[in-house]
Amino acid sequence: MLKNSRARPDHSGTPRCAAIIVAAGSGLRAAATLDQRNNPAPDLSNNSLARLPKDLPKQFWPLGTKSVIAHSLDYFDEQPSISAIIVVVADRFINSMAGLLSTAKTPVYIVSGGATRQHSVRAGLAKLGTLPDAEGIDYVAIHDAARPLIPVGLLDQLIAATNMAGDAAISNGKIIGAVPIVPIADSVKTLTPAPPAPQKLVGHLITGGIDRSFLGAAQTPQLFRRQAIIKLHNEHAANNGFTDDCSLAEAAGFQIIGISGAKQLMKLTDADDFAMLTQLAKTMLTASNRLQTTDQDMITETRLGTGFDVHRFSDEAGSIWLAGIELDSDRKMLAHSDGDVGLHALCDAIFGALADGDIGAHFPPSNPKWKNADSAKFLQFAVDRVAARGGSIINLDLTIICETPTIGPHRNLMRQRIAEICGLPIDRVGVKATTSEGLGFTGRGEGIAAQASASIALPKGQSAPTGPSATVTSGTNC
Repeated sequence: MLKNSRARPDHSGTPRCAAIIVAAGSGLRAAATLDQRNNPAPDLSNNSLARLPKDLPKQFWPLGTKSVIAHSLDYFDEQPSISAIIVVVADRFINSMAGLLSTAKTPVYIVSGGATRQHSVRAGLAKLGTLPDAEGIDYVAIHDAARPLIPVGLLDQLIAATNMAGDAAISNGKIIGAVPIVPIADSVKTLTPAPPAPQKLVGHLITGGIDRSFLGAAQTPQLFRRQAIIKLHNEHAANNGFTDDCSLAEAAGFQIIGISGAKQLMKLTDADDFAMLTQLAKTMLTASNRLQTTDQDMITETRLGTGFDVHRFSDEAGSIWLAGIELDSDRKMLAHSDGDVGLHALCDAIFGALADGDIGAHFPPSNPKWKNADSAKFLQFAVDRVAARGGSIINLDLTIICETPTIGPHRNLMRQRIAEICGLPIDRVGVKATTSEGLGFTGRGEGIAAQASASIALPKGQSAPTGPSATVTSGTNC
């Protein structure tokens, strides 16, 4: 087992994830499609593979200026949420991997794989369990090294989708992960061998067709909650018939969220795939050899949303929550949740920019689950809805309207807390305050109002969110 000695920079507030890159297969079926010569084992650290030996697995073929496996390793190394990377390879390639570890910013561990993919994943999970901070890992991303061109924002989208599913009332604890899915464009047929039984599909008889409307091809990385996927692999250690980890979860009765995959995430299986991936890599690599999104992926549009919320004071004495912080007050807010009008207005601004309902639709006061709920969870949910569609928040602006409490002394702390919840730099969060000059219910000190605006960037042509909401019941203010 090899490892590097680097420590991952701290990214407080970011979900923590470990990546397992499965690269222990022989890859000989792919190798058989190339014109090869028997050459000495290559030095994988310099990414120079001028000639391919017959027994060189496809994950070590050169793609652009580095090996196929190096693309996946570099991708996960650049992700802020990744705390550890575990690469599972065949025994004979463990020492060859040493050169790939020297530049990694994330701790990388190289372990020996097994006879099947499932054995190899289990070996990676076993190694994860030995890490000193394993209990702090929220998710595990399991990825096949033969899919080298991972889209830039995919891991964030998988995490966001799993977060939403985990918080959703409809999930009932059954949704434990997310998987990228691409639609099947070709007509799908069932086949039967024509006598004499051929060795290839050519010569089979077509016996029927399958409606592909609800069919999709699963890709990797596949993301799972850490404890759930470890438990599943331990319980099904004797059954090695699963083609991927999603299939294992399905067989155990769990549910997985499907998000949009990408054609560039195609799997390397033969020489034709290699030619296509080589061309894709040429168009997607910058001068520094770091993968960027294609021109089409970079086309975004800016959307704006506004939100407004009001809560009245109750007759009960106590503090209040406002813009994410607790403030001294002689009266509590009257609300089903914690009554944070600032965060509620920000939620509705984000939902408005997404055309995704309002806070009452996602978190209705009729649901006892949200009684006295922390509104930071509502705002995090709204942020996750943006990320699940491949978008990002540009800036947030909040105006609080009240006679009391005085906002000025707490303004920067409010900005800091909102930025922390949303994962934004503080200079993208504005908090302002005003009074109504003694007019209306705020002027009479009967309550607090807040209005907010949100600007977000979304990939052009994005459809409505496909992930689950916290509920499907519409309602009123929280």
